[in-house]
Amino acid sequence: MTSTMKRDWTKTIRHDALAAKGRAVLRRDGKQIVLFLSSDGVVYACNNRCPHEGYPLREGTLDDGCTLTCDWHNWKFDLKTGANHFGGDALRVYPVEVRDGDIWLDLSDPPLEARRAAIMANLRNAFDDHEYDRIAREIARLRLADPENSDATEAVVAAIEWSFERFEFGWTHAYGGTADWLALHDEQAGDPEAQLVCLLECVGHMADDALPEERYPFTGESRPYDEDGFVAALEDEDEDLAVAHLRGALDGGLGFAGIERGLCRAALAHYAGFGHSLIYTVKAGRLIERLGERVAAPLLLSLTRSLIYSRREDRIPEFRHYAQSLAAWGRGKAASAALRPGDFAGLNAKNAMKLTARHGAAPSADLYGALLAANATNMLRYDMAYQTHIARPIRDNVGWLDFTHAITFANAVRRTCAKHPELWPSGLLQMACFSGRNAAYTDADLDDDQWLIEDPISFFEGAVQSLFDHGRDEYIVSVHYLKTLLAAREELRADPAGAAARPLLAALNRLLNSTLKRKHTRRTAHQAMKFVALDG
Repeated sequence: MTSTMKRDWTKTIRHDALAAKGRAVLRRDGKQIVLFLSSDGVVYACNNRCPHEGYPLREGTLDDGCTLTCDWHNWKFDLKTGANHFGGDALRVYPVEVRDGDIWLDLSDPPLEARRAAIMANLRNAFDDHEYDRIAREIARLRLADPENSDATEAVVAAIEWSFERFEFGWTHAYGGTADWLALHDEQAGDPEAQLVCLLECVGHMADDALPEERYPFTGESRPYDEDGFVAALEDEDEDLAVAHLRGALDGGLGFAGIERGLCRAALAHYAGFGHSLIYTVKAGRLIERLGERVAAPLLLSLTRSLIYSRREDRIPEFRHYAQSLAAWGRGKAASAALRPGDFAGLNAKNAMKLTARHGAAPSADLYGALLAANATNMLRYDMAYQTHIARPIRDNVGWLDFTHAITFANAVRRTCAKHPELWPSGLLQMACFSGRNAAYTDADLDDDQWLIEDPISFFEGAVQSLFDHGRDEYIVSVHYLKTLLAAREELRADPAGAAARPLLAALNRLLNSTLKRKHTRRTAHQAMKFVALDG
């Protein structure tokens, strides 16, 4: 590869001029390069800016072994190769020749593929250690390596391949959020910094969730895909059998479209994982559509595992009426009046499901609109006193993020059931589960009017822009803001005049302008003391 490179030898300064000072800074072709004369008389050249945070390496310390130390953070570089002894970014070094007393530098760039390979190798190192700043720099380098043709989403594809076997229980919010960050990335064409934020948040979140080094491989067995068999394997929590069906589908060229219905059936078979099973299934389809078939196998293998391990809340007492309501759907005497959002006020999960099932003969879109509005109203009226309570049971540890799930789940229901209408009863009853569960944690006396939004377009423009500098140190928080905001925007675009429009906008407004308490030190200690006292 090197022999075919086009060289760019450039004459710089005289050797004796360098010898007089031992080091010198040059500016050539937009580059700032520093020359060093070692103790044994060898000339070395490298970028003057430390690849860590840009400190001028001319001010660094060079030892007799040709190791250059950046004294700002003690990073150390081998001037012969550019290798970083500290384990971070490598330093760009340049070939040097001395001709008739003049110092010549080869400023030619390595071939594009070599540069991209080096960037991806460095990105992998940064990924494995979740070095957020370094991840940002490597993605920026990837984009700049070939500005006209480079698609820096290659970094996201690679991160999926590096992480999917390191999520012990399958999908996390890292993958779910990636679908939404990429949607924003594509909206921000022409703003490379905003696009870099999107890619950085994708890769950074995956790196954080994948930090444990252990891998959890999937079975390599493949069998002909059968939708009922696949769904049954998921129901039986038989990962190897479910994965074998999945591999058979992929081997047979079915792709996501060919197994989507089976995944959706399994995701809605239970009120599962607080709605995440269906949310993640929808996000998987969007990611595969955006990034291509290369990510299909890793994403779907991980999704299958998450469906296996998903909690099945419809089996606990609070939601146990779900199976009975689903069996009663469309049977018995139909309700005489149309269902309204206010009809759900104060209803627990059992009664919210019974009410929804009685209206099963009504148009699904009407039921959906009423349930979405009911859940939006609950979110708007979240009683924030639950964020600060100490002496209450663990079941009352309810926060803002619990309410946002109802909105993102609703969005997934509408998208799914538009393709598979037979799943509407399951989706709507599970929306009723959200309404009944969250209604207990609302403040009926809240003044809704103070949060109303009259200009939705301006509101969403400002809210979306705030995501690019969200300031949240937990990915779990920023990703919930992201996915809730985009889900709500999509629902309002689908039905701007619907019953959910005003409470949904107001709920978002209140969420974005409220304190979100995440660490509960005193509450945790109090509940731990109460809990262990009952151990016996």
